[in-house]
Amino acid sequence: MTSARRTPVRVGLFGLLGSGNVGNDGSLEAVLGYLAAEHPGAVVDAMCGGADDVALRYRIPATRLNWYRGEYRTASRAGAIAAKGVGKLVDAARTAGWVRRHDVVIVPGTGVLETTLPLRPWGFPYSLFLLCAAGRLLGTRVALVSVGAGRIGNRPTRALVRWSARLAGYRSYRDAMSRDAMRATGVDTARDGVYEDLVFALPTPASGPSGPPGTVCVGVMAFHGSNDDRARAEEIHRRYLDGTTAFVRALVADGRPVRLLTGDEVDRPVVAAILDAVDSPLVTAAETASLADLMKEMAVADAVVATRYHNLICALKVGTPTLALSYSGKSDALMARMGLGTYCHPARDVDAGRLLAQFRALERRSAELRRTLTERNVAAARRVERQFAALTESLFPATDHAPATRETP
Repeated sequence: MTSARRTPVRVGLFGLLGSGNVGNDGSLEAVLGYLAAEHPGAVVDAMCGGADDVALRYRIPATRLNWYRGEYRTASRAGAIAAKGVGKLVDAARTAGWVRRHDVVIVPGTGVLETTLPLRPWGFPYSLFLLCAAGRLLGTRVALVSVGAGRIGNRPTRALVRWSARLAGYRSYRDAMSRDAMRATGVDTARDGVYEDLVFALPTPASGPSGPPGTVCVGVMAFHGSNDDRARAEEIHRRYLDGTTAFVRALVADGRPVRLLTGDEVDRPVVAAILDAVDSPLVTAAETASLADLMKEMAVADAVVATRYHNLICALKVGTPTLALSYSGKSDALMARMGLGTYCHPARDVDAGRLLAQFRALERRSAELRRTLTERNVAAARRVERQFAALTESLFPATDHAPATRETP
């Protein structure tokens, strides 16, 4: 009898990773942790938006998602428009070539099947379609793992998302609302699982030094409405910024220290605008480069008010009473699952007075809500464990943990 070592499984990770959004990177970290624990022999690389950042931070080879470096900048000159057009053709070949080198490609979480934020069909939806089509043509299984989905108004975007989902070899969702949305577009979801957002798999870091007593973390966002709100984007943003600023000013009037947090590089101008408008030593801005940094800030706060979806998850995960400035149904669904469904306020219409009343009601139930969050976090972590077990069963050979053996005469 002789033994032969099984060829390592080649796993690709795909998405808008390393592009300044710490929530997307948190989903990547969760899948990398899963692969390291359950499939340590796998050979892993990525095709992503911020290839240089991913390669440096996570020490895996990474390829740019798009050939044209100005893909996500508005093209106004003829040369830029032509380059974008050529890039679409080049990206089809580049994506297929990258997919061909893998046994499995994983799209780790995030809202890849939704348009709750402004999104052009020829941007990431087109990239995702290329991935899923290449996977189907070349025999590489593409897995959309615990992703978010939503109802899409724009017809070209809806068509690309629908076909991406149909062509994927594996689909699961972070909530039932996402699965229902894909079913409504015509995707057969009978075998698709619903688990939890992958970020719940991340370890909860030890909290940092305690801040001033009574600190409130306020997570802000460069919010301009959804993909269907482009005509009113600036109006929506101004209303959001004015309402959030008035709320921060009211907290300061009560003598509360306020810590401003972001979840994406694009949120920094919102922080600057609030700092300039309130102009108080009680208001400070945190430097956060990861979800772990966010969780450390939130863990020592008395309460959190946040907009971005993954900011909400971080606050809930560390057990801090949280109020959501909700910009989509996914935030409402998350808060309901975690037992805080009462504490949602519309990001499109921030009313500082009503928000302050909700916030004070939240704080009156602080001790009770902390106990609730402790229980709900245990359940959420178990749902992610079941997701990873299902992923292993579906995508990876049963013997890829150890060398294979074979008999010879």
